[in-house]
Parts: sequence; structure tokens; C-alpha cells
Amino acid sequence: MNYKDNLNLDKLPAHVAIIMDGNGRWAKQKGFLRASGHKEGTKAVRDTVEGCAEIGVKNLTLYAFSTENWNRPKLEVDTLMKLLVSSLKKEIKTLQDNDIRLHCIGNISNLPKKAKKELLDVIEKTSSNTRMTLTLALSYGSREEITSCFKQIAEKISNRELSIDAIDESVINKHLYTQNLPDVDLLIRTSGEQRISNFLLWQIAYAELYFTKILWPDYRREDLFEAIYNYQNRERRFGKTSEQLS
Repeated sequence: MNYKDNLNLDKLPAHVAIIMDGNGRWAKQKGFLRASGHKEGTKAVRDTVEGCAEIGVKNLTLYAFSTENWNRPKLEVDTLMKLLVSSLKKEIKTLQDNDIRLHCIGNISNLPKKAKKELLDVIEKTSSNTRMTLTLALSYGSREEITSCFKQIAEKISNRELSIDAIDESVINKHLYTQNLPDVDLLIRTSGEQRISNFLLWQIAYAELYFTKILWPDYRREDLFEAIYNYQNRERRFGKTSEQLS
């Protein structure tokens, strides 16, 4: 089935988020080092990003490196950081050619200086692009994000800049890393695992979850189109009944 031709382009998810899982297993299955899986995964990133831009998805967030990933072997972490730098340098043309703005969420103060500098440079160079926003979740953990949000709000209450009665969902949203992004409509996880892994816990409150057994290095835009087709054929009720929606 050609999923792209069967998509309703007027009902695309406004925000797609992807947990890119399976690089290590892909490499192990082929007898390669884990680094090979991460490197091959960059091809999946490029094709998926271009696929989103092609059909008109406005926001794509990729879970690139979690706060927990810092606990991985040093060699693997170092390899991932070097790959981040080389990928940003290599992919800036793809971003510019497709009018894509790069954004980042997470505690990037933990990134190596070279990686942070390259990241901020690409963010600056693509800041005026308007076709799509690509957000990388780097050194990101949702619980850390929410904790930081609470601290900021508590400080404002302490300084009498904000009253407790004024706190609502919109106030919380304004203090999250994702303050300029809409809530996630579709969350995709590759590799067959079916868990959230501390990713966008607040933002996926009403997201549709889609799990696929495809390992991330093998993921391509056709798989993305299939996930979006599946999404479009679900009934999103937001707490209401089917009768109310009809």
C-alpha cells in the first residue's frame, strides 16, 4: 500500500515526536560495533526529516540523547558527541534546502564545548526558516524538565511575581523547554519496545502512541507515512464519547 498517497494532508499531526531506538541492536545483529548503528541511524534521521517536510508536518521532535544516556560507556558517549558534531555540519545544507529551523530542548550545558558550539551555530543559521521546526532532545529528561519548571514557578511565587491562584496549564507550559511547541499529537517508538523512557511526559498527555518493531537505522519515510496513516484512522476523543464527536 502506498501510504503517502492515502494520507489526508489537511489532517496531519501538528507535532510528531520519535523515540529513535534500536541502533545498538541493529549493529549487534550485523556483528558491528555499536557506533556503526548510531552512524547508520543518521540516514534514518535525514530521510524521516525530509519525509515530514515533504508532506507538510510542521513540528518534529527527535529523542537524540537522554539525561540517562550519560551513564553509558564513555567510549559510546564520546562517539555519539562526535557524531552529533559531524552530523550537524553535514546536515545544515539539508535543513537550509528544506527551509527547516533547528531547535533544541534539554540541558545542553552538559554537552562538550565543541558539540554545543556547533549546535548553537546551526540553530542560529536556520533561525529564519519557516517550513518546519526540527527539535532535537539532547541531554533531555522529562522529569528534569518538569522539576526545573516547578523551581522557576516557585521562585516567581517567592518573589511575588506570580500568585498561586494564577497557576494553570498555560503557566506551566510557558516554563517548559517546549514552550514554543504545540502538544505532541503522535509519538512513535521504533525497535519494538513499548515504553516512554522519560520523554515529553507532560506534552504527550493526549498523544496517539505508535510502536513499530523496525530498528531505527532501517526506518525510512515510508514507515513514517504508515504511522501517520494509522494515526489518521484513529478516533481521538480527548475524554469525550464517540457520540459527542459525531
